[in-house]
Amino acid sequence: MARDKSPIVKQSRREGYALAPKAHKVMAKKSGIPGEHTGMRSRSQSLYLVQLREKQKVRRLYGLLEKQFAKLMKEAQKAEGLTGENLLQYLERRADNAVYRAGFATTRRQARQLVSHGHFLLNGKRINIPSIRLKPGDVLEVRPKSQKSEYFKIISPSAVQLSWMKADPKKMKIEVTGLPKREEAEVGINEQLIVEYYSR
Repeated sequence: MARDKSPIVKQSRREGYALAPKAHKVMAKKSGIPGEHTGMRSRSQSLYLVQLREKQKVRRLYGLLEKQFAKLMKEAQKAEGLTGENLLQYLERRADNAVYRAGFATTRRQARQLVSHGHFLLNGKRINIPSIRLKPGDVLEVRPKSQKSEYFKIISPSAVQLSWMKADPKKMKIEVTGLPKREEAEVGINEQLIVEYYSR
């Protein structure tokens, strides 16, 4: 299945959830599914559809393909602890998400592109796989050569303070110090609906 490259605002309206910061303003003015007449979504949704939409929302939010998401879900089901929380922790620990969280990109889509193009080093080695899962002790940093590029000269990442990572804007470095807590995932996610969807 190909990655959905449609505008993020359009995807956001489809899911009824702002998948990127710029979608907030547009969705404040426009509601409902793109192309749908006003009021058409007033019909009640089945539980299955609600579960499906939640799964699609989170999958698109973190930028995963269907097979990638299903594989991650299977791993979360086998791991110890709550399946839903395991899933969110795995998503948060992706390299592209860490780049986004640290402010080196304004969207996860942009962060994925930066990692794919080899602008980052993981523990001193160049990487180009956005899905690499970070672990405590890992150091993710912008390549010295990339730091000289116009993009990294003008970007102003903030020193994000999450319980599991420390971002150093001056050194353009991210240190993973622990594991993400449930409350540090994106707001408005009901992971239990996703667990129920895959438990059918």
